[in-house]
Amino acid sequence: MTEQTYTLEQFPEQLAVVRLGPGAPIPAWAESSSIFSVTATATETSVVCAARNVPTKARHERSFTAFAVKGPLDFAQTGVLIALLTPMAEADISVFTLSTFDTDWILVPKQHADAAAEAWRRRGHTVAPAVPV
Repeated sequence: MTEQTYTLEQFPEQLAVVRLGPGAPIPAWAESSSIFSVTATATETSVVCAARNVPTKARHERSFTAFAVKGPLDFAQTGVLIALLTPMAEADISVFTLSTFDTDWILVPKQHADAAAEAWRRRGHTVAPAVPV
């Protein structure tokens, strides 16, 4: 069986992952970018947003580069993340993943973006700059 390969689109802006308290409102500085995500649980609210205006006092990690799997992906499709995350684990690159209705997003620390792209290419995946919409 041949392993499925994917096309990933690399986005140029720097992103941050911010931790807010449970039920916290979304702050005005949380600007949208190629991906803007809010995930809320009973214990926290996490925001993925443009890094440029995140206050230093906010609990956050930055700077991330976003890669989106070219989709849309079928909900019945299996193995997408394993095919894309295995090369990251083997290259010792940490990731932060998100999924939307149409696709999966993989955020990697900015300083490892080139190494991540190269690791994916070695596995037969395609990495290209995102086309502006």
